[in-house]
Amino acid sequence: MDLRQALATRILLGDGANGTCLQRLGYHRQPYDLAVLEAPDLVREAHARYVAAGSDFVETNTFQANRFRLPPDVDVAHLNREAVRLAREAAAEFVLGAMGPCGKPIEPIGTITREEALASFREQASALTEAGVDGYMLETFVSLDELELAVQAVRELSDLPILAAKAFIEDGETLAQGYPEECAQRIQAMGVDALGANCIVGPQRMLDLVRMLTESTSLPVLAFPTPGMPQLVKGVVTYDTSPEYFAKATSRLAEGGARILGGCCGTTPEHIAALRTALDRQASKPRAASTKAARETVRKEPAQSTPSRLSEKLGKQFVSAVEMDVLKGLNQDKLIAGCRCLHEHGVDVVNISDGARARLRMTPMAVSHLIQAQVGIDVAMHFSCRDRNLLAIQADLLGAHALGIRNLLAVTGDPANIGDYPSATSVFDIDAIGLVRILARFNEGRDLAGASLGTKCAFTIAAAYNPFAIDQASEDDRLRKKVESGANVVYTQPVFSREGVDRSVEACSRLGIPVLVGVLPLRSARHCEFMHNEVPGIEVPDALRARMAQAETDAEAQAIGVEEAQKLAAWIRQCAQGIYLMPPFGNPGAALDVLEATR
Repeated sequence: MDLRQALATRILLGDGANGTCLQRLGYHRQPYDLAVLEAPDLVREAHARYVAAGSDFVETNTFQANRFRLPPDVDVAHLNREAVRLAREAAAEFVLGAMGPCGKPIEPIGTITREEALASFREQASALTEAGVDGYMLETFVSLDELELAVQAVRELSDLPILAAKAFIEDGETLAQGYPEECAQRIQAMGVDALGANCIVGPQRMLDLVRMLTESTSLPVLAFPTPGMPQLVKGVVTYDTSPEYFAKATSRLAEGGARILGGCCGTTPEHIAALRTALDRQASKPRAASTKAARETVRKEPAQSTPSRLSEKLGKQFVSAVEMDVLKGLNQDKLIAGCRCLHEHGVDVVNISDGARARLRMTPMAVSHLIQAQVGIDVAMHFSCRDRNLLAIQADLLGAHALGIRNLLAVTGDPANIGDYPSATSVFDIDAIGLVRILARFNEGRDLAGASLGTKCAFTIAAAYNPFAIDQASEDDRLRKKVESGANVVYTQPVFSREGVDRSVEACSRLGIPVLVGVLPLRSARHCEFMHNEVPGIEVPDALRARMAQAETDAEAQAIGVEEAQKLAAWIRQCAQGIYLMPPFGNPGAALDVLEATR
C-alpha cells in the first residue's frame, strides 16, 4: 500500500516532536536538525522510539533544515539526505520529508524575496526527493503565501503526496468568522493530498479547527496538536500534560473528522503510544473523506475606526509637521510646553521619534499619548522595527491605536550597538517595508496571521525617503515598495537645496503619493560640517557650508541657518504637499521662524 492508498482507506498516526525527543535523549543544540550530522545515533533512536510507539509514519528531522535557518557552513542538501537515511533505518511504514517555513517573513512583510524562498524550498525538496521519501509534510506555516511557494517547489520536483499543515493562532474571532474554512479552500486549491493544522494549540482547542476544516474540504484532514500550554522551567520549554490525557483528547479529533493524527512540540513517544492505544480502541470505523462541497464563507465587514486629522488634510491643504525631541528621563514638561506653542501657532502635526540613534528615551507611545491628551495636537509617532519581534510589533500597534495614535512613520531603526547600550541586541524581524504592510493589514481589519481585529484600524501610514542616499536606485525601489505596500504619505530626510526638494517631489509624484519635505535649520558651522560629513545620506551644498563657515559668531551662523531654511520652505510651499521641520534641540521658536516663509 502506498501513502495515497493509506490516506484514502484508514486513519494514519504520525510521530511526535523530534526536537522534544532529542532533548530528552541529551541533544540540546538549536536547531535540532543539526543532530542529523552531529548525533545521528540519537536521531535514529528518536525515530525508532516513535515507530515502537505505533507511528505509521515518521517525519525526517528536517523541519528547519533550510538555508535560512541552518548555519551558513552546513551543507543543506547533505543534511537532508542523511536525515532521510536515518528515518529509513527506523523501519517506519512511511517516511515523510519535513519542511517548515523560512524562519523569517518573506516579502512584502520581510526582506526574503519570493525568489529566494522558492530557491530554498527547491533545494530542500530536491534533497529529500533524491533520498527517497514517500511524501512531504509541509508544516507550521503561518503565511499561506509562503506555503504556496513550498508546495510549488515540491511539485516542480515530485508528484508524491503532500500533507500541508497551517499553524492557526486560534481565538473566538478567528473561528467565528470562518478563517479556517477560507484557509482550507485555498490550501486545497494548491493541489495537496491532505491539509490541516499543527502546533500552537492543544487538542481541545484544535477540535473546533478540525470540524471547520473537515466541513470545508474533500481532502483528508490532519491534526498535530501540542500537549497543551508550555511553561519555562530552568530555561527549558516544557509541557506537563500526561500521555493519557493527550491520547483521550486527541482521539476526539478523529471523531471530529481528522484522518491523520500526531503530536507537535512537547509530545513524546509516550504520548504517541497512548494515542495509538486510544485509536485502536475506538469502536467506530474510520470516517470516510467528506464529499461535501466547500461552502462559501460569508464574513461580516469590520467596523471602521475614526481617522486622524492629518489624513483628512493630506492632498487638500499644505501640511506643517515639526519633529520634537523626547527628553531624557521622566519629566517631559518642556516638550509638552513646546508642542503647545506649536499648536497655538497653527502647526498641524508633531513628530515624535522612536529611540533615534538607539538612545534611551521614554517610549514614544507614552509621549505621543501625553501630547495628544494634554495639548490636542495631532502626533505622528515614529515606530522602529529594531526593538520588537513580530508579536510585540503587532501588540504595540494595537496599543497605539487604542490610545488614539493614528499617524505612524514606519522606520527600520538604527542598530542598537551604536547607541547608549552597545551590548543590547537588535531584533529586526522585519524592516520598514514590512511594517508598512502590517499597518495596511491592520487597516483592513486583520493581523499578520489573518485573524480579525474586530474593527478596521485607521492608521495614516508614513514612509521615509532620502533623496541623497548612497545607493539611490535601491532607495527609490524601497520607496516604490513602501507605496505599493500601503503607505499614505512620505517624510523625507532633511534637504539643504532646491535640488533635494525637486528630487523628492519628483520621486513621490511618480508614485502618486503626497510628500512632506524635510528641512533642518543649521545652528553653527560645526553643526553644518557634522551634518555634511558624519550623517549618512545628508548633503549640504558647498555654498551654504562656506557661508556658515564665514559667520563670526554662533548667533550669526544660526541666523544664516534659519534664513536658508526659510528660502527652502518657500520653495517647498510651491511644489510639495507639506514641510517636515527638524529644529535643533527641539526648539519650537526656530521651527516657527522657518514656517513664516510658508504662510
